[in-house]
Amino acid sequence: MTQPLRTAVASIFILAATATAPASKAEEFKKENFNYSTFAKGAFSEAVTVTGPAKTIYLAGIGSEDPDDGSVRHKDDFLAQCRFAWSKVAAALKANGATLSDIVKATSYVTDVRYRDEMRQCRKDTFDGIPLPPHTFLQVVALARPGMMFEVDVVAAVPAGK
Repeated sequence: MTQPLRTAVASIFILAATATAPASKAEEFKKENFNYSTFAKGAFSEAVTVTGPAKTIYLAGIGSEDPDDGSVRHKDDFLAQCRFAWSKVAAALKANGATLSDIVKATSYVTDVRYRDEMRQCRKDTFDGIPLPPHTFLQVVALARPGMMFEVDVVAAVPAGK
């Protein structure tokens, strides 16, 4: 066998071995939360990165609507509406193989900015012991149903195949 042919055969073996090698660590699923500002710590993560193969879950806006008839539960009780909405988020995530700790972005909508402190307490209780996801807080004129005071939509990510 000539030298150029030996080099070509060796190159083919190297390419074949590389193509069948196990996935590298860079391809494994990884979710990380980051904060860059002191004021954000304990309130929300300023960034989340997701690397590797993932399944992304997008939830529609979830509020205090009764799952059976759509009526608003806990009228005039912001904290109860917030807690109920987050319990529905947790259930929807569970149905898709995820948990609250898998959320990579949340947007909360309130009808009165004066509910901000109650909303923060609700989030603190909801995410007790797990990193808070990045969060956007918006005041809106109204939500989907009269009497709704809080609504949240989230995006979550889990390893592909979960």
